[in-house]
Amino acid sequence: MKKKIKNRAAGVAFALLLFSVTGCGKLQARDQLNKGMQAYKNGNYEQAIEHFKNAVSLDNKLRVAKLYLATAYAQQYVPGVDTPENNSDAERAIEGYKTVLAEDPKNLRSLKGIADLYTNMKKFNDAREYYKRAIEADPNDAENYYFAGVVDWTAVYKDISDRKAKIGLGMAEQLTTRQICDEIKATDGPRIEDGMKMLQTALEKRPNYDEARNYMNLLAQRKADMECSDPQASHDDQQAKPSS
Repeated sequence: MKKKIKNRAAGVAFALLLFSVTGCGKLQARDQLNKGMQAYKNGNYEQAIEHFKNAVSLDNKLRVAKLYLATAYAQQYVPGVDTPENNSDAERAIEGYKTVLAEDPKNLRSLKGIADLYTNMKKFNDAREYYKRAIEADPNDAENYYFAGVVDWTAVYKDISDRKAKIGLGMAEQLTTRQICDEIKATDGPRIEDGMKMLQTALEKRPNYDEARNYMNLLAQRKADMECSDPQASHDDQQAKPSS
């Protein structure tokens, strides 16, 4: 009987010790999180990253630390700079956001963070996927539709610009070669249609969304590049101008 009491007492003591250690770890994690947030606010992203990493190490359930860690990596990424170190920051940010999404699949900050990074990395299909997931998570947010439409326009603009440059045309010059028009229609037509639907939905949810209206007009102008066989339609689309 005495042995059982001793074993029980030892078990209680161990549990109390474990609770004390765990509680201490959580307090230290919070301290590291606060220090990281302060460094982040001051623009010291490398220092912030170390604090956030420490916070996650001390308390793996501290999701806000994981989110800030991913965001700090994202802040260090410079769009258009193709270096291993810069690309590594983007990949670490994406990996961090995905870690948060594994715990919270509808975390909008993570969904938008990944979509924004993929857009800057010119991975437009991946960017579109995550903006669509953001729409599923919050179908009432006009910005999700707007950014999905902007990604479509960006992909279309880049593709058409590259095709025109190959035959010596500037972006504002009209195509007359039927074959190239057909190629653009096959490649970019669905994106133009999808982008206009996204932007139209953004306008329905926020009627005074001038940025969305401007991109609607910009996409309409790109329709002219696939209408060689319909001069009037091409002319009408070319006349589309962003609203002031």
